[in-house]
Amino acid sequence: MLLKNKVVLITGSSSGIGRAIAHEALMEGASVFLHGLRAHLVTNAIEELSAEFGQERVSGLAGNIADPNFPQQLVKKCVAQFGSLHGLVNNAGISPRHNIDSASAEDFDHVMTINLRAPMLMIQAAMNSFRNLGYGSVVNIGSINAHCGQPDLLIYSTTKGGLQTLTRNLGDALGPEKIRVNQINVGWTLTENEHKLQLAEGNAENWLEKVSPLSAPSGTILRPEQVASHVIFWVSDKSAPVSGTVFEVEQYLSLIHI
Repeated sequence: MLLKNKVVLITGSSSGIGRAIAHEALMEGASVFLHGLRAHLVTNAIEELSAEFGQERVSGLAGNIADPNFPQQLVKKCVAQFGSLHGLVNNAGISPRHNIDSASAEDFDHVMTINLRAPMLMIQAAMNSFRNLGYGSVVNIGSINAHCGQPDLLIYSTTKGGLQTLTRNLGDALGPEKIRVNQINVGWTLTENEHKLQLAEGNAENWLEKVSPLSAPSGTILRPEQVASHVIFWVSDKSAPVSGTVFEVEQYLSLIHI
């Protein structure tokens, strides 16, 4: 098992990709600390995962990751519950639609706070635990949009580009302490929220059957459990000593060098 006897904290893990990461981490032997904005979803996730893997291996806390004080509270609660923290997955994020004409200063600050400031503060909060252990592993969940992004994901794409720089900077800065920071840039993934978004944008219930081969060469888009497998590798010791790496979890070449 890749994460046997490890403790992993995953933000945004009450549903979607984060929930899949939590399940995979438990499958690989970890104890997992969940997080989500809505208390009832966190409670439901804890109950369901505890029924499968045991109450002693699953805990969590609901709260707003946009609150600059919350990351410290979240890590403190995790360490109090499990005694240590070996791995952090910064998965929580939002992807509202904005373009250059519609984006406001308030929109920019809000998305930046959740998608970029919060991951930095989460890593900062985890540093004491990592230093006590003498090592640690962080995986930031980025997006293929970090390289450019579609026109109506202006602010979101900008935050994910910033997250790449944060990852590479800390990968370099924390290497001597054996604290690794890596990132996976995730492509188009089928989650409940993505399905709801597609319907809200006027697409038919069977929109997935009509996805262009340019976006899904394999015939369909990514599934959360497929993304989770990559995350587990990068948070585990199996990927050591690599740090500061941004790994593309996508079906096609995203960058072409000329």
